Amino acid sequence: MTATMNSQTFITRHDIVMEPDDRRVVIKLFVPGEDAQMVQNRASSLIERILQLDEAETARLLDEVLTRFAGRHHDLLSVFQHHYELVQHRVPPEIELSPTARTLIGAYFSHEYSVEAAALCNPSMVPHPDQAGLEDGELRVGISLRQIGEGHISSIGFCSAILGPGDRIRMEDRTGPLMIGQRVGAVHMRFQLSAAMIDEEIDNEASAYVISALPERFTDEEFEDVIGHVPAELLARPTTQETLDRIRHIVGEDYAVTFPCTVPLHQRVMWPATRAETNGMEDARFVQVLDPDGRLAYQATYTAYDGRHISGRVIFSRDMRHFEVTQLHGPAARNKGMALFPRYVGGRKLALCRSDGETLGLSVRDEQHRWQQAVPLLVPHRGWDLIQVGNCGSPVETEAGWLVLTHGVGPMRRYAIGAMLLDLENPERVIADLPEGLLDPDDIEREGYVPNVLYSCGGLVHDGRFWLPYGASDVRVGFASIALDTLLSRMVPTGY
Repeated sequence: MTATMNSQTFITRHDIVMEPDDRRVVIKLFVPGEDAQMVQNRASSLIERILQLDEAETARLLDEVLTRFAGRHHDLLSVFQHHYELVQHRVPPEIELSPTARTLIGAYFSHEYSVEAAALCNPSMVPHPDQAGLEDGELRVGISLRQIGEGHISSIGFCSAILGPGDRIRMEDRTGPLMIGQRVGAVHMRFQLSAAMIDEEIDNEASAYVISALPERFTDEEFEDVIGHVPAELLARPTTQETLDRIRHIVGEDYAVTFPCTVPLHQRVMWPATRAETNGMEDARFVQVLDPDGRLAYQATYTAYDGRHISGRVIFSRDMRHFEVTQLHGPAARNKGMALFPRYVGGRKLALCRSDGETLGLSVRDEQHRWQQAVPLLVPHRGWDLIQVGNCGSPVETEAGWLVLTHGVGPMRRYAIGAMLLDLENPERVIADLPEGLLDPDDIEREGYVPNVLYSCGGLVHDGRFWLPYGASDVRVGFASIALDTLLSRMVPTGY
């Protein structure tokens, strides 16, 4: 794909635009009546009507459904069977159903959901786990996407592209059926539960007993075993049951999802899986991280939204196929926009955040795994960012310092992208920034679902070039790049 240069800036906008595709659908549980304003569950009456069908009509209807939706979903029969299991308690116990009837009931309790029918935006970019089949100078990247569908529900999707050599970029195949990750048993960390209990101000003898009885890493089954063996003397205390319920809720907010290895990255969907995520998983900032033991992994922070409240979450994965999701804790984790550093700095786990809503700051995770109040790095100070500033993804390590892409909000709530440079050894110190900004909405990009907004959740450097995927007005995704040396040379020293 060729590249075009915007005459008003020094960054290259590439001739690739990803638009929302309403053909990208997942299959979800559907319970008639529960989506209406006046909730009236109609499951039992629907099942009664299905049971009136004879076996021949049941088989004909199921065959019709399977023919109509063939190729649109992975393992449609298994999904129908799973949905039947979720409502089978509505079937009278004395009735023995055939496998065909059970599957047809599952089909009636299913529906398609177009994950990006409303918008597609806020991408981040990391090296893809699979680098096979590439030419010299090429890098395959995985791109996370915020997908927004009916009801403004956000989920996390993926696609991939090939960067290089030079300023070349080409998108890889994005077709085929989508699959929501299967929720599997999570392995929880005792220190994370302790951090959550500090946030929730849970501190009594029952909570102390639970923490002391749990191993450092524990499964859901091990947790329930500990809960089931709380001493009778503690159970008799008036606050114990409420305490145990609150702890159980905390543990239930952490989970894991996995995908079959046969399902490629671009067909994987991370769908809201807990009450805190009911209205979406927003703005995942993926970054490839280096563990202290030298192993590479992927992490992403995102915002869980339940329709009223937000909370921070972090995703961990070794292979972008199995994902572990846990809560973030501490004062800096209570707002949107946290982005992790790709490695420890001076033995510290660091993150960018905007804990006061308008200032970009630096937070440190303490020994209790709680993110502490941020130290300010960048405050609104120019005409194009006087409302607020924040990050556009994780810092990128360069020889000159930590390159941080920023966003600023100006008049008419217009979002533009800037850049600054942090000291490699002391990231609390801003050593330079880009005075004129890097990218702002052009005449086409300013139009959309949320007008006048450019926003990114993270880019990377490949072969001496910085690559930036970005969302334009929450309706499309574009790509830009710039020679790293050019970008750094336009930075000017700053005293703040």
